[in-house]
Amino acid sequence: MKSLLRKLTGRSAQPPRLTAPAATAPGTRVYAVGDIHGRLDLFEEMIRSIEADDASRKPARTSVVLLGDLIDRGPDSAGVVARARAWAKERAIKLIMGNHEEMFLDSFSKQGILRSFMRFGGRVTLLSYGVPPRVLAEADGEELQRIMADAVPQEDRDFIAGFEKMVRFGDYIFVHAGVRPDMPLERQTGQDCRWIREPFLSHDGDFGGMIVHGHTVTEQPELMHNRIGIDTGAFMSGKLTAIGLEGTERWLIQACEQESGKIASFAQAA
Repeated sequence: MKSLLRKLTGRSAQPPRLTAPAATAPGTRVYAVGDIHGRLDLFEEMIRSIEADDASRKPARTSVVLLGDLIDRGPDSAGVVARARAWAKERAIKLIMGNHEEMFLDSFSKQGILRSFMRFGGRVTLLSYGVPPRVLAEADGEELQRIMADAVPQEDRDFIAGFEKMVRFGDYIFVHAGVRPDMPLERQTGQDCRWIREPFLSHDGDFGGMIVHGHTVTEQPELMHNRIGIDTGAFMSGKLTAIGLEGTERWLIQACEQESGKIASFAQAA
């Protein structure tokens, strides 16, 4: 597993660093959740933990940001999408489109993308929507697209199509993968926001705000001076990470799979 976890080294000098602590607007609280990748069990525990944590603090205008890649690789993408839809009816939630959501939507009409989608975790997504393994093994591209269209509810496709490229709360900018350095935030492309790694990860300068992102898996959350990465590889590590933000305060919440198979959550200052 560790061979799949990216460790960042060798960052070179870049433009000047941020000088003031990033903050949300007064009275605003934000929880950002990293890549879920079909782990409904961890997502349910994270929802419970965020709701409990929010209730334990003083009243605030609270929003939740899901940083994308809700689907693929883990066993219950359909369940995660359904739970996210239900949760979004209960409280203010912003949903960011990840590269896996992009591939998923494009797969319905583009066979080349469909092949990539199937290679990078899409097979288990279709299994979660009730497509039998034998059908997945035997269907050709056009037939599989017809099967997908029948299996995946249109309301799920419409829900995912409504995910955003980027959202901002105060000094914090939330995207799936990152942003291109030295490019104004308003000119960032969806391609970069959903797919970029370098030169974003090694950039040492100011992005125009504190970037909170997923996409690149690390063993522990990365709290850098200009970005915060919270994809801890839930689908393979059994550890889903969220960060809470209020004013200049930060705290981490993790839903973790235990050796017993049970799910537990932990919170700590960041």
